[in-house]
Amino acid sequence: MSDLVAIIYPSEAKAEEVRQRLFKLQKEYLITISDAVITVKTEAGPVKLNQLVNTTAMGAMSGSFWGLLIGVIFLNPILGVALGAASGALGGALSDYGLDDAFMKELSGKLQPGNAALFVLIKNMTADKVLREIQDAGGTVLKTSLDDTKEQQLRDALAKANTEPAEPKTNAA
Repeated sequence: MSDLVAIIYPSEAKAEEVRQRLFKLQKEYLITISDAVITVKTEAGPVKLNQLVNTTAMGAMSGSFWGLLIGVIFLNPILGVALGAASGALGGALSDYGLDDAFMKELSGKLQPGNAALFVLIKNMTADKVLREIQDAGGTVLKTSLDDTKEQQLRDALAKANTEPAEPKTNAA
């Protein structure tokens, strides 16, 4: 069973930085991520999704391949590619991989304009090591499906980073 974690960040860049940290941790086998989506509430009001997988493009690619194959069999590969790409793109646009888009847009509608939320669907993780890596980025927990103790650990770790003053950087010569 997977767990959902949604954390609010002040900018899309900060959310992307944390997502990249999580991918690095996944390469180290400390976390297994099913999906990681960044939502941004624009100044105009609508919510923009930054997903890992563009299902429309993937559908068009696979549809083109199968359309070409069927087109070669029936001696009309150009028509096969065109029909395959169109049907694949339509199928991809209608499918939803991982997190539900409507759910993410609904939760992200509560964000302040310019803020971003990182939605992560986690299969499993080594919680203490993952928290140690992302806690300095701060953020505010929007929603989780973690049990109460793990959720509180996450909230405490992120709150600690939000309250600590930034350490001054010095140039060592």
